[in-house]
Amino acid sequence: MAESKKLKGVDVDTRSVHSEYSTNQHADDFGSDHTESTRTTSLQPQRLSTGASSSEHEHIAPFSASFTDRNLAVARMIYLRVLIGGTIAITVAMFSIFSIYWGALWKSPAHSLHGWIVDFDGSTIGNVVSQGVSASSSPKGITWEVVPPSAFPGGSSEIAAKLVDEKAWVAVVINSGVTDALNSAVRSADASYNGSTAVTVFGVEARNENAFRLIIRPTVQSVLESVSERFAQQQAQELASSLIVQAILSNAPQIITRPIGYTITNIRPFDIPVATAITFVGLIYLTILSFFIVMMGVSAREMSGLERHLTTGSLIRVRIASTFIAYFFLSLFYSCLSVGFQVDFDRRFGRAGFVIFWMLSYVAMLALGLALEAMVTLLTARGIPFFLLLWIITNVSVCFFPIEIQPRIYHYGYGTPFYNVNRAIRTILFSTKDNLGLNFGVLLAWVVISCITLPLFQWFMRRKHMSEINRSSEPDEKVRDD
Repeated sequence: MAESKKLKGVDVDTRSVHSEYSTNQHADDFGSDHTESTRTTSLQPQRLSTGASSSEHEHIAPFSASFTDRNLAVARMIYLRVLIGGTIAITVAMFSIFSIYWGALWKSPAHSLHGWIVDFDGSTIGNVVSQGVSASSSPKGITWEVVPPSAFPGGSSEIAAKLVDEKAWVAVVINSGVTDALNSAVRSADASYNGSTAVTVFGVEARNENAFRLIIRPTVQSVLESVSERFAQQQAQELASSLIVQAILSNAPQIITRPIGYTITNIRPFDIPVATAITFVGLIYLTILSFFIVMMGVSAREMSGLERHLTTGSLIRVRIASTFIAYFFLSLFYSCLSVGFQVDFDRRFGRAGFVIFWMLSYVAMLALGLALEAMVTLLTARGIPFFLLLWIITNVSVCFFPIEIQPRIYHYGYGTPFYNVNRAIRTILFSTKDNLGLNFGVLLAWVVISCITLPLFQWFMRRKHMSEINRSSEPDEKVRDD
């Protein structure tokens, strides 16, 4: 049966071929014991033409028209509307979503990191360094706290252990007896005097390499260089009239030029370059891989017809089971990729380190991917890329710098998958503070949330689709979900 319609000056000739097929169903499937026939309509390709009437149609042959062809007016309008509308939507998403990441870096550090000053010397150099470093406290850098040495009966080793346990970000330690050592070197013009042993700075780069390299180390170096320079000038003035100044300048000029130095001790160095791919960029890749599985699942269900044929409960079980199985093997291959580039997983947990990393990657993919799996039900394939963008940006924004120095609004990051995966990986690779139980717990909480929301979203959308079908169906052709 041919049917001709005219839309806005453009004639559309549509040919419809109706076919019938019968499918036997049991009575308990449709609430009856008879056979129902369902009619489906197949539409022929539409042919666009222009003209005042159907007799004046000028049909367009395949691959024969240019973009400005007057017969493509409707197609051109649809194309431009979709393209321009999509560009506007992406622009809005860019300003609203990208601003989250830009904001995380814009005024960082918005707050300070906590640092310790521990004076084991208790004399001239100890006082000078303590006062100089304390005076440099900044609300957007490092806030220093003078901690009495009695708080660390184990000495410097205990301070290092406390930093690994994340009690502070950095510690400036004035070592015991450095003032006496300097005075002794002045009296004897000791050429072996080394001012760099006066102060030891402890830090943990692997806790956050960006904070260590961009904030902690530059700040400490600047402050201690300034303190050393001022003390050297004072020392030179005091020794200028001394009878032994000539001997000092000849044998040990460093006593005057650099009486106070420092040594930076990196307790947990970030010494695996490939780890950057695992702790930061790799998490984005992990999300994208999860997204691929989600979209392949959508395509597979549509192509196979399972989306329409399965009951709601069966469809939910298929979606969840498929996701769990796919991510299990995909996370294994992802973990093996890092092994191929000689990432050492044995530092903290021995040979179990690789298995822990694999399970971490698996749970991370579930936490990230199941959220996408749930949201694609509501947003469909056209809307899910925007949620993917939001999902990645909100996670990435809290991983570059420590959350402590970011604006308060970014404290949501403590509960994000990226942050907890990042922390757990650092424990496995660099033996930083062990919070694996908490990290896995947060990830599993995301998995549970998605396993609850996915069935709810699927149930809602199935009811919506069934209502649409039943509204246009005859009373004896209505469908129900068994």
